[in-house]
Amino acid sequence: MRSTRRRSGILLVASIAVAGLAAPVGMSVAGRAGAGASGSDAPTPEPAGAECRTSVRGSRVVAYCHNPYPSTDRVQLHTECRRWWDIDADTAPVDVGPGRTVRLDDRCWKEVGSAWVTHGVQDAA
Repeated sequence: MRSTRRRSGILLVASIAVAGLAAPVGMSVAGRAGAGASGSDAPTPEPAGAECRTSVRGSRVVAYCHNPYPSTDRVQLHTECRRWWDIDADTAPVDVGPGRTVRLDDRCWKEVGSAWVTHGVQDAA
């Protein structure tokens, strides 16, 4: 008779442990299922921004930027010259409309240290 009580106690403790471990998992799954129905998730932003390809040849920098998206992207080429006495420069900002490609160019007197393009995406009107 004693072994039956012992088995019952072990089964009771084991079932409480399993229930304690399974409850957080069940609540997590239920929370994820309810989140999709509530509609409180922020909308994912549309892809935007022009793709730019920059090349450096000697002291000249050229960047071609193509915008495949429906929003306008304002791009600007920045050139940092390698020599301390050579003046770094930025081009004027250019708007790249949907489906358009623009060419940006700049130069240093001697070698180019680095060049990059910055973007300012504007919403579609």
